[in-house]
Amino acid sequence: MNNDNKNFVIRVYGLFVNSQKEILVSDEYQLDMKMTKFPGGGMQFGEGTKDCLRREIMEEMGQEIEITDHFYTTDYFQPAYFYDNYQLVSIYYLAKFKNDVKFKVSTKPFDFSELKNGNMSFRWVSLAQLSEKDITFPIDQKVVGLLKQRIL
Repeated sequence: MNNDNKNFVIRVYGLFVNSQKEILVSDEYQLDMKMTKFPGGGMQFGEGTKDCLRREIMEEMGQEIEITDHFYTTDYFQPAYFYDNYQLVSIYYLAKFKNDVKFKVSTKPFDFSELKNGNMSFRWVSLAQLSEKDITFPIDQKVVGLLKQRIL
């Protein structure tokens, strides 16, 4: 098999579910588009998956987390959304914050003043009311269904 010009993008996400069975989502404006996804991001070379998630949450929310369990890793071929000839692998961990939430939690989607790349806001969404269509990307959409099966 010839794998010339075939690459991988690895993304790691945290699934934070509170006692009211709400899940934390991130509303972002990145790459000139609105997206709703789970908190987390891209793994850097030389980094482990759990270290990646800890770094991403510290960068995005300024908080330390405890990773409690592996939840899901992509088990099918998913082309990367933004890159040609790249396969996306997404890894999801159940996690919780080590301390009380200190970052702003919004009640409305995209709670920022302008559509500027890098802007993000966070909100808790009832897992029972969350629909796959509320989430932007295909693997995250699959995870919504898995969360509902396992947690509700």
